[in-house]
Amino acid sequence: METLEPAYEAWLELRLAYGAARSRFQEERERLDQQGSFLVGAVRAASQERAASAEPVPAAESALTSADAPMRDFLRQAEEKLTRAREALAKEEAESEARFQAAFEEIRSTVKDRVRRYLAGSPPRLRLLLRKVGATRAILHVERVGGDAPVLLMYLFSGRIPSRHGFLFDDSTEDVALPPAPLYPEEGVVPEEVRPEAPALVARVRAPGEVLPVKGFLPVFVPRPEGGDDFFRLLQRGPVMEVEVAEGPGFRGVLTREESERFAGHLLRLKLEGRLELEVEAG
Repeated sequence: METLEPAYEAWLELRLAYGAARSRFQEERERLDQQGSFLVGAVRAASQERAASAEPVPAAESALTSADAPMRDFLRQAEEKLTRAREALAKEEAESEARFQAAFEEIRSTVKDRVRRYLAGSPPRLRLLLRKVGATRAILHVERVGGDAPVLLMYLFSGRIPSRHGFLFDDSTEDVALPPAPLYPEEGVVPEEVRPEAPALVARVRAPGEVLPVKGFLPVFVPRPEGGDDFFRLLQRGPVMEVEVAEGPGFRGVLTREESERFAGHLLRLKLEGRLELEVEAG
C-alpha cells in the first residue's frame, strides 16, 4: 500500500467483509431462535396430541403430565444444546468483532500517517477563481483536483480523513429523482440520515471522530473576526468546485464580498503557512 488509493481499496474490502460477517452472525442467531421456538412448539403439539388420545386431565394441570417425562427430557436436552450453541456463537462473534475493529484501526492509522507525510512533503495545489456578481456579490470556484488531493484537502480542512478515496467525484444516487446524497451510509450514519439539512450536516462534520463519510464536497470552517466560524463547502460541479456557505436549512452559492474575502483569506493563510499551494484569479 504505497499510495492512498490501494489503502482505501483494502479499507473497502475490509468494510464489505465486516458487513458480511455481521449478516452471517445475525442469520445464525435468527436460525437458533427459530429452531428453539420450533422445538417448543413441536413438544407442545405432541403433548396435546397425547392428551387428546388419553384420559382427560383437569384443565389446571400442566400439558406435560408425568407420562410425558421422555418428552420433557427431550426438550431440556434440546434447550441445553441450543444454549451452548448460542454461547459459542456469541463468543465467536465477539472475537470476530475484536479482530475487525483492530484491522479498522490499523488501516485508519495507515491512511492518516500517509496523509500527514504527503501533506508535509507535497502540499496540494488549488486555483481559486473569482466571478463577480454585481458590486457586492461574488461566486467562487476552485478548479477540479485529482488523485490523492481530495483526501489531503479533507484532512487539511477538517483534521479527518474521508471514508472513501473517490468521495469527491462520486455522483451516484440511490434515487434518480434526487441529487446525490452528501453522506455515505457508513461510519455511524444510517441510510435515513444521508440527506440532512445544513445544520445537521454541520453537526456531523463537527462531531468528534477520525473519519468523515462525506460525499461530493469538501468541508471548510472559516473563522469570523468576532469569533466563531462559518461553514463553507466546496461542492463538486464538473470541472470546478463551487464554494457555498451554510444558510438556514441549505447552502448559498452567491457570496457577499466579505464572505468571499474571508474564504480566500483562509486559503491564503494556509498557503503562507506552507500547507497549501494557492493561485488566485479574478475574472
